Amino acid sequence: MLNRVMSMQRESHRLQIQPHNGPADSKVDRKDSTCKQDHSSQGGETQYPGPHLPEDIWCHIYSLLPMRDAARAACVSNAFQRFWRCHPNLAFSMKALGMDKRSCGEDEIARNFTSKVDHILKNRLCMAIKTLEIVFRYYNDQVCNLDSWLQTVVTPGIEELTIQLSRKSGRYYNFPWSVLANESGSSIRYINLSCCVFSSTAGLCLKSLSRLELCDVDITGDQLGSLLHNSFALQRVRLRLCNNISCLKIPLHLRQLGCLEVFDCSLQLIEIEAQNISNFQFRGHTQVQLPLGVALQLKKLVMSFPGAVSYVCADFPSSLQYVEAPTICSSHEMIDTPVLPSKFFHLKYLSVDLSALAFSPTYDYCSLISFFDASPSLETLVVNVLQVKMLHESIVGDNTSHLREMPGHRHDSLKTVKIIGFSSAKSLVELTCHIIENTTSLKCLTLDTTRGHPWDSCSSNYTGKCLLLHGDFMVEARKGLLAIRTYVEPKVPSGVKLNVVEPCRRCHSLEPVS
Repeated sequence: MLNRVMSMQRESHRLQIQPHNGPADSKVDRKDSTCKQDHSSQGGETQYPGPHLPEDIWCHIYSLLPMRDAARAACVSNAFQRFWRCHPNLAFSMKALGMDKRSCGEDEIARNFTSKVDHILKNRLCMAIKTLEIVFRYYNDQVCNLDSWLQTVVTPGIEELTIQLSRKSGRYYNFPWSVLANESGSSIRYINLSCCVFSSTAGLCLKSLSRLELCDVDITGDQLGSLLHNSFALQRVRLRLCNNISCLKIPLHLRQLGCLEVFDCSLQLIEIEAQNISNFQFRGHTQVQLPLGVALQLKKLVMSFPGAVSYVCADFPSSLQYVEAPTICSSHEMIDTPVLPSKFFHLKYLSVDLSALAFSPTYDYCSLISFFDASPSLETLVVNVLQVKMLHESIVGDNTSHLREMPGHRHDSLKTVKIIGFSSAKSLVELTCHIIENTTSLKCLTLDTTRGHPWDSCSSNYTGKCLLLHGDFMVEARKGLLAIRTYVEPKVPSGVKLNVVEPCRRCHSLEPVS
């Protein structure tokens, strides 16, 4: 039925649609409807360009249309026009409003945007809104009527609120939390704000709020703490580029909180007391301290910052021993990975990302063996060592030294190993050979000498050509392939499937290394 409505609104300008007048008994007495209409201009008859359906069903179908399509469909009939003026989901963006940023300057864009939004809100028959989304890169506090729009639209019953502005405008919006006081705040379930300044949230209780996303928001740790403390139904919190928060505290009473994501914030300390977080992701430019007051049942863990591998191995809280699928990312390691004081008994999947423009040449990849030893249940290992410029000692051309052997390490559960960005770095070749020789359960070994991105391939992207690889990278890819043939392939048992991924020969030259 929704497809029929959308089809009708596309054809309405070139086809003459014969309105269908439903019988009087097909109308529904909607006492609680926010879309009651005055039918006097049509003799009390409701006209729909389609089959016999109760008005409530038509209204519901119409409410599922995106705002721009709903506005176009309003041209089909008077009934759709009334539905449009009561549409419960408002999404204001330049695309939705049909604006072209190339046609005028930024100030004029802001004025045109404001004029269109004002016109839509002024002509509404009711203000019962479920979702409001405002996405605008050219916010101008002298022109845009954001305060007025929020005061008008944020009413009891609203469930989702998104205000996405842009740092490009140079202006941060002072979000008025007072609009969510009382009944309006009690119904809100989702808040997504970017490029805003927080005012006081004291005394604000958002008892239905289940999802909070803040990006580039000027908020202090105390302000955020106050907001979290009074949002008992929170299930997911995402913070990004909120640089005025140095300490984040997640209180114990947030029992429904299952996902916490903190990206690129200037945090130094995260205190988690909520017990049911199963998904924790942190990405930053510096190391974060993670003292835990409870034993979290983490299933998914992502930690990304310089020195993350060493931190996880040496200082990671023992209360996280139940983690099953961690992803550890580090662009720089000052020291080799130390031996873990305790083991991750439940860890089954491990992803270690050491990709960088040029990783420290002093880092010994074999130090990762201690990580594997601490994970006796590990079944799948993915290591990304992609470097644009490989600075490690190469095993190619080195006829004087032998591969190191590290006896006493057995890995009896490991089945699948994938190394992305495989190079001729001597310690990486040694690590690979160690895995082959000391893993009785190994079934599949994949050594990828490319960037590891499927969309870089001519067989998968729309251009029909591979993404051209840098000259130094191609030289190292050839060396990596030679190292595989010389040192790795002879050690691979017959029961292990070896997959070697090399640059496309159609798009790249793979001349042998001299």
